Amino acid sequence: MFLLGLKELNKQKLFSTLSFSLFFGWLLSFPFEGQVLSSLLESQALSYSFLNLAALCAHFTGLITGGFIINKLPAAKTVLSLSAGLCLAGSIIFLFHSSWLWYLVLAVMAYTAGLVVAGWGFFFQAHTQKDDRLKTAANVLILSNILMILANILAINFSAYIGLGFEMLLLLGSFFLSFRLQSYSGGNTRISIPLTKYPRLAYKPLVILSIFIVMITINSGLMYRVVNPVFAEYKFLASYYWAVPYIVTLLILRNLSIKISKAYILYVAMIMIGLSFLSFMLLQKSVATYLLIDTLMLGAFGVCDLFFWSILGNLLDYYRNPALIFGMGLSMNVLGIILGGFVGDYIFLTPYAIYYAVILALFVIFSVLILLPVLQKQLRILLQSHPFIFESEVKAEEQKEPFTVFQDNKRLTGKETEIVKLLRKGYTYKAISEKLLISENTLKYHIKNIYQKLNINSKMELIKIFTDANS
Repeated sequence: MFLLGLKELNKQKLFSTLSFSLFFGWLLSFPFEGQVLSSLLESQALSYSFLNLAALCAHFTGLITGGFIINKLPAAKTVLSLSAGLCLAGSIIFLFHSSWLWYLVLAVMAYTAGLVVAGWGFFFQAHTQKDDRLKTAANVLILSNILMILANILAINFSAYIGLGFEMLLLLGSFFLSFRLQSYSGGNTRISIPLTKYPRLAYKPLVILSIFIVMITINSGLMYRVVNPVFAEYKFLASYYWAVPYIVTLLILRNLSIKISKAYILYVAMIMIGLSFLSFMLLQKSVATYLLIDTLMLGAFGVCDLFFWSILGNLLDYYRNPALIFGMGLSMNVLGIILGGFVGDYIFLTPYAIYYAVILALFVIFSVLILLPVLQKQLRILLQSHPFIFESEVKAEEQKEPFTVFQDNKRLTGKETEIVKLLRKGYTYKAISEKLLISENTLKYHIKNIYQKLNINSKMELIKIFTDANS
């Protein structure tokens, strides 16, 4: 029975990943700074900036409100199915001559896409074990960007309408796959934490992560509004190569051993972004310069995206509504792009646009480098075993000391100590029972005893006890 359940869980994980990747591929190449939409507008001699800004704002609103509309897994499934169907139907409007309907339909599609992305937080949490969420996030980002490249190639090098037809096929595939999804959690147990008890421990890491996402994606907005227009004449090359460094970076990070720390790679990514903007300022425009800048910049953005996608995925277990947390987190990505776009549009009209853009980008990087140690410290409280999180600087002997003290003074058994260590690392009840080869009922019995011995009522109190003991 267990093997059958595991097989079904893996099947649901596959269906949810594929369905969402197809939808996200459409999102990246159409309403979200998409080249298919850009090509369609160009064919109709329409302004891209205003329509793109409206789509980004609508998408941001969908991400923010998604958690308030979607509060259960069945609702997330329904939203995915309805949104894929609605966006497919809405795409038909763009086959005809432009009208006011284009603006209305695009806004509706971008908003519902925000709901889908937020709602996928439920599937991300329910169908993927905590230790596997980095790979799942990488899989989604890799597949959706490959689909985006294919759509861009068709739209830019052949016809905007061929690109649109390909996009409609993606939505159709997502629509049908969504019906294969089951409305159950697959046995993944969310950590139950009363958020009113220690709200700082629960929310402070999320707030600081949100600030990090907004700041680093301001540079993405600058890339879209300042860097890309300078190299607009290389549109053919860009259609094939633009996202390749991003995908290659994700493939490398995905296949690195989980035991290899990826925390230092974040600092390497900051250096890469800085070098790309400096190259943009100092080097003459050429194909080689474009390839250098794009490789550095998109490779670094691949690192940053995988960082905050996987961190958000692992944080989902600590909150009651995954759609709210996932939507809020990724809305900060859109907000950063909007802010960077506003600034980029403004400075692009000035005589020294390149210099202003580089100065702003370097200031953002400097600020992020100051923020990163603070973010690492906060995330370490909840996600000690995450590959992007530095291990505690406390020596191994000092780390063992609090457990020894509690074993002696509170008479924790060896098994209870093992359970406490795994709980502190963020393991779910299911993962702990599998690792220790005990049933979940036996595990709950041990946890009840631990809480009684330590005179606490929740896992958050447990984390606070050992965090204070280590500090």
